[in-house]
Amino acid sequence: MAQAPKSTTVILVRHGTTPSTGAILPGRARGLHLSEFGQSQAEAAAMRIAELKTKPVAIYASPLERTRETAAPIAKALGLKTQIARGLLECDFGTWTGAKLDRLRKLPEWTRVQNSPSTFRFPEGESFFEMQIRMHDAVTAIAAKHPGKTVICVSHADPIKAVLASFLGTPLDLFQRITVSPCSQSVVVLGHGAPHVLSVNATTSLAELVIQ
Repeated sequence: MAQAPKSTTVILVRHGTTPSTGAILPGRARGLHLSEFGQSQAEAAAMRIAELKTKPVAIYASPLERTRETAAPIAKALGLKTQIARGLLECDFGTWTGAKLDRLRKLPEWTRVQNSPSTFRFPEGESFFEMQIRMHDAVTAIAAKHPGKTVICVSHADPIKAVLASFLGTPLDLFQRITVSPCSQSVVVLGHGAPHVLSVNATTSLAELVIQ
């Protein structure tokens, strides 16, 4: 009798805090690095992940500096080399890239971004639906490369929230209700059958996490 495909555990890590976190919408702009506090968050995340009884065998990161800098101490703690996965990129915010959040919140379109994101496309950029599909395809493809193992994907808040919504079976229009803090870990198991979400927005020890 053929054995069922082995499941892969994926740890989704949001990058650490930057000097502009909570103030601007950085998007895919280059040259944005972790703040000193963000660096300490990344080090703490590395310590938490190193506590796992089942050690990750690979780490992937979005191409942007802030995700690669977050991945670096994790990769070092595990003795791994960070691999770049473009599918883990931040949403393309188009002409909104680099705009101050205080100004964006005053726009009439902001209500759609928060309450009906499935209907919204950023001017000259990506739609939330396209972002979700891209992120879902990237994460599932990475998982398929490592059956029966544990892997790490370092990405950004909105892509992680959107893919968690997909794995949870939650409508995209409700994905803004999910919180993904800087350097938090969200853990999903992918493989045969439906996805299983083990943890969301964890910023405490992962030592007791039971990976099936």
